[in-house]
Amino acid sequence: MSEYQYYEFQAIDRPLTEKDMRELRSYSTRARITSTSFVNDYSWGNFKGDEDVWMEKYFDAFLYLANWGTHVLKLRLPSRLLDIETAHLYCPGEQAFAREKSGKVILTFLSDEEKAGEWVEGEGHLSSLISVRAELARGDMRCLYLGWLLCAQSGELDDEEVEPPVPPGLGQLSASLESLVEFLRIDTDLLFMAALASRPIVDAREKAQEIRKWVANLQADEKDDVLTRLMAGKDLSPATELFRRFIRELD
Repeated sequence: MSEYQYYEFQAIDRPLTEKDMRELRSYSTRARITSTSFVNDYSWGNFKGDEDVWMEKYFDAFLYLANWGTHVLKLRLPSRLLDIETAHLYCPGEQAFAREKSGKVILTFLSDEEKAGEWVEGEGHLSSLISVRAELARGDMRCLYLGWLLCAQSGELDDEEVEPPVPPGLGQLSASLESLVEFLRIDTDLLFMAALASRPIVDAREKAQEIRKWVANLQADEKDDVLTRLMAGKDLSPATELFRRFIRELD
């Protein structure tokens, strides 16, 4: 069976410019390129770009899949939503690691499992995983903890390695987190044992009255700034930043 490699990049926080798309097109004449994505697969030849550079410059999410068993997911978030120290605490190995570049933290999750050239399809995988980024941006650490479990499962961690805080809700995974467990081939028995130490998650959306009271106490100029940024459509993160503040103060 011939080889198969699938590459998909997604821009979430801001669309690609015409200049960006022209630059990307110079790397491939047959890739599907839109203002928010670059998608291509290869049965012969190789990707001519550099996924790490592209994540720094253009995109917020990347998925790679090959029929010999390699799975890769990369996520990029502003440093104000995820600090690099926290990312390093949960992702300390080669299967899950983090780096910071120009005010952005880029996470990489890697799963290698030899599949002897079995038939695979890349289409649809990233769409099932993309919500993980939004959850993480809102302060949900379960994605990062799955990265730590991946490192532990692969034998990368020393016996004296200190386990990071277990986030709530490991026994209540969202559909996107369940897809991440499957994509990274995390042992479900290992996840079950970790979930025993995880308290139930509290959905802040059920606390509408508390949120309303909290928002009412914000300064008027801060509210005006957030609404302006949202309506202008140039910055999609202000609501996420406020929600994270609410969660921190709620705790």
